[in-house]
Amino acid sequence: MYSLITPANYKSLLTPRQTQLAIKKVKDFFERDLAVQLSLTRVSAPLFVSKDSGLNDNLNGVERPVAFSVKDIENDKMEIVHSLAKWKRTAIKQYGFEPGEGLYTDMNAIRRDEDTDNLHSIFVDQWDWEKHIKKEDRTEETLKENVNAIYRALRHTEKYIADDYAFAEKNFLPDKITFITTQELEDRWPDLTPKERENKIAREKKAVFIMKIGGALKSGDIHDGRAPDYDDWELNGDIVVYYPVLDRAFELSSMGIRVDEDALIRQLEIRGCPERKDLPFHKALLDGELPYTIGGGIGQSRICMFFLHKAHIGEVQSSVWPEEMIAECKANGIELL
Repeated sequence: MYSLITPANYKSLLTPRQTQLAIKKVKDFFERDLAVQLSLTRVSAPLFVSKDSGLNDNLNGVERPVAFSVKDIENDKMEIVHSLAKWKRTAIKQYGFEPGEGLYTDMNAIRRDEDTDNLHSIFVDQWDWEKHIKKEDRTEETLKENVNAIYRALRHTEKYIADDYAFAEKNFLPDKITFITTQELEDRWPDLTPKERENKIAREKKAVFIMKIGGALKSGDIHDGRAPDYDDWELNGDIVVYYPVLDRAFELSSMGIRVDEDALIRQLEIRGCPERKDLPFHKALLDGELPYTIGGGIGQSRICMFFLHKAHIGEVQSSVWPEEMIAECKANGIELL
């Protein structure tokens, strides 16, 4: 069953046609500024990868990728990507990027097992980015430097959109983003769920980077699921902002320093899938054939939704929704594309 928040007396501040023009403004500006802030070059990316390559993002390990066969390729299945988390690392090597340089791409994915709501769609569109770093730069300091670079691009975009649209706020995002770990959140609000903790800290700080996602907390619980074979759970996190339209925390980006050999083996064991180390991607990593990297994904529709004050992600992207959700949205002033 889907879930839906319907803000009282909601009405879009832009018509569907005006929204399309505004989406392009947001995307074009943010993409250019992101590339400058992180020293990235745009590259082309696949919509699907071979199942046997080990390149697809397994998310929490239970989601089913959309798969199909190809007439001219026997005994192999192709999978629509969930994200390009692992593919980008191989691309860093293929394109010969040096430490400090990186790539970004438009990533489109299908996540058919997604629970749809105001923020989640089975269609995912992101700027996926990856940057080559040295092994000695696999540190929390490096992680924070890159978070701050992305946050600068967000604040620059906020100002740019506010100059064109009277409803947009120029200084809603604070000057600086707050860094906090999942364990610090649990220590502060032990009786709340992880999502409730995110809502609390987002309302308080307006913009936070929640660090160390995937591993077990002192309680034995995990804050949120993460695949074991791309982010290092000790060196990752989410950029989360407060979103007043829905009065809740709003994740804009997930990112992290990628696993090295030790972190990969450790996290595969924790998740109970050590056999993945024999897949081509994992074997290349363990054999020292892949560069050390940092990277992440930044939601394109989510950023548009945030800056254009929309109540539902379906107002800024075309996807499919349950008939009941479509009817409820229409009755509450939410125009799905």
